[in-house]
Amino acid sequence: MTGSKILVALRIAAPTPRFFRAFTDEIGLWWQADGLFAFTPGPPGRLTFDPKGPEGRLIEEKPDGGRFEIGRILTWEAPPAPGTAGRLALTWRQASFAADQETRVSVAFDPVEDGTRVTVEHLGWDAIPISHAARHHFPDGIFLHRHGSFWRRQLAGLAAVSARR
Repeated sequence: MTGSKILVALRIAAPTPRFFRAFTDEIGLWWQADGLFAFTPGPPGRLTFDPKGPEGRLIEEKPDGGRFEIGRILTWEAPPAPGTAGRLALTWRQASFAADQETRVSVAFDPVEDGTRVTVEHLGWDAIPISHAARHHFPDGIFLHRHGSFWRRQLAGLAAVSARR
């Protein structure tokens, strides 16, 4: 998968194992629904990894009890100890995608002097036509900028939840 890529990074004062757990175990607490980049029509749901681990999926649980599979886990490497790195990768789609359309998200948890640097790469948007509802007809540059802002807001929410613990 090549082409359009969103790259966002943030440093957080938390050891890599703690931050990986916050990302995966607490995603339902920090993920902020976004009307522009909603996974499904209707009221937003709560995200969860089910089951957690390499055989898992990222799921949106809707208020009406429905479930939508956002993606399948491709890599689940939890950092074994402070000072070690971790990786998470998964497929990523919205309900409006055709069966053969998907993007991929890769998240790196790298130890840095004051905690963890988390880097999110979201790849594959070149496979989704500009005319697709998920892209809102935005040209590549504007779409990637807006989706990058979406990911920065998500990581800021994660940092805020992590800071309260």
